[in-house]
Amino acid sequence: MRLTVLVVDDEPLARTGLRLLLEQDRDVGTTIEAASGREAVLLIRDRRPDLVLLDVQMPEMDGFAVVEQIGEAEMPGIVFVTAHDRYAIRAFEINAIDYLLKPVTESRFTAAMARAKSRRQPVADAALQMRALIETMASPQRFATRLAVRSSGRIVFVSVEEIEWMRAAENYVELHVGEATHLLHVSMNALEQSLDPAAFVRIHRSVMVNIRRIRDVEPAQHGEYVVRLQSGIRLQSGRTYHARMKSLIANPF
Repeated sequence: MRLTVLVVDDEPLARTGLRLLLEQDRDVGTTIEAASGREAVLLIRDRRPDLVLLDVQMPEMDGFAVVEQIGEAEMPGIVFVTAHDRYAIRAFEINAIDYLLKPVTESRFTAAMARAKSRRQPVADAALQMRALIETMASPQRFATRLAVRSSGRIVFVSVEEIEWMRAAENYVELHVGEATHLLHVSMNALEQSLDPAAFVRIHRSVMVNIRRIRDVEPAQHGEYVVRLQSGIRLQSGRTYHARMKSLIANPF
């Protein structure tokens, strides 16, 4: 029987990222989303999901308050998702299956889903669970600061801060650095996972841009946007990346 998974996060971009990862999992049948703790409580009671990917920090009602509202005995399996590891021990105390640090990598997400599938009961083996939490805390995500590329028979190191934008080109990614273009033998998905999401945003299946190099953004048709960089380059966002663009142009308050 395929899983019904509830994704709970007040950030649209974070929900989109988790939904995309879930779409690659053949054991997941239905994905539903909640943008707040209160909405999550209603959906858990109404839809009875098999698994909840639950953000810890949310306004008004955080992830732990959701568990308290539902009751630990009635909660589906939980994988907590947060940018801070200081909540790990409390997550363990309420029998979470796993604990993911943002930004969530594909390999770490896959491991958490494997644990969730292997255990459909409310209480996990304590030793294995504590080990998973310790591994997560001990191995924080480190982002690339430079990339090694071949150029004229040499290996050239490119600082990621100097990259203005990138475009997928079959099995390569084009790195646009000023007037120079470098080819890196890597998939766009793998490269995206290695870069700081606070510095780079993917606006199209084939295009990622340095946020600091964006001059302005202009709405286009069908929920798309035209992104103009400081160099004058104009790039079109993809329709399926509308949520990411909305998050990009929104003010933090």
